[in-house]
Amino acid sequence: MNSAYDVYEDKCPTRQMLERLADKWTLLILDRLESGPIRFNRLRRDIKGISQKVLSQTLKKLERDGLISRRVFATVPVTVEYDLTPLGRTLTETVRSLAHWAEHHMDAILASQSAYDAAVL
Repeated sequence: MNSAYDVYEDKCPTRQMLERLADKWTLLILDRLESGPIRFNRLRRDIKGISQKVLSQTLKKLERDGLISRRVFATVPVTVEYDLTPLGRTLTETVRSLAHWAEHHMDAILASQSAYDAAVL
């Protein structure tokens, strides 16, 4: 572990990375890319509710962070494909766990929310 970074320090650059990884769109994109390269429009169709603008912005940030790669094919129209980099693949298990945790525990969460709301009112 590199002692030059401390996630508990407010100015540590790891905070920015944690913020990116905690974003729902980031998790869904990284989880989708686990199975291999995917084209932009396929990602947009697969991730319901994400706008073209937000998808594009998130992909650019992930590419800048070195977590995904972008490959452009000289077709008409241009085809763009995204894939996880080796660094991005180090997150696969963690992303899968986080991305699907809510699916597996949603009934318990909804029950807790209902109980809390009933007690507060």
